[in-house]
Amino acid sequence: MSDELGRRIGKREPFGTREEAAMLNLVRTADRVQGHAGRLLRDHGLTAAQYNVLRILRGLGAPTPILGIADRMLTETPGITGLIDRLEKLELVHRQRCDEDRRIIYVVIAPRAEAILKELDGPLKELQSRICSGLTPAELATLGRLLDKIREPLEAP
Repeated sequence: MSDELGRRIGKREPFGTREEAAMLNLVRTADRVQGHAGRLLRDHGLTAAQYNVLRILRGLGAPTPILGIADRMLTETPGITGLIDRLEKLELVHRQRCDEDRRIIYVVIAPRAEAILKELDGPLKELQSRICSGLTPAELATLGRLLDKIREPLEAP
């Protein structure tokens, strides 16, 4: 693992620790995956964060408070309100006040966004299949467990 990464990045000395090699490998892999997915999303006029919001809203299938969206984001998004503003300007979502508590504002996915997501479903599945094509189902399960273990201390309250 680290030997291949070291060769690819032109490293002259071995990595100082296994942790260093693993973290750099993780960063490089995430960058490559995000790059390919980002290009696909840009072709449909979306950023990764915008796609994530729309994916959440479609998955929940109901108007959702902004903080409910923020809690489900895959990446940390400090400017969730601005992100929703931009999606609203693109006419991909709209806001709706709660009838019972006027302080609560829901975000609702627009039909145009549903259509864009539908267009992206196939190409994203193809990309995921291509990226993971070298892994067996057991390796994919192991990868998921290992990534969960890496993330766990970073997500603890």
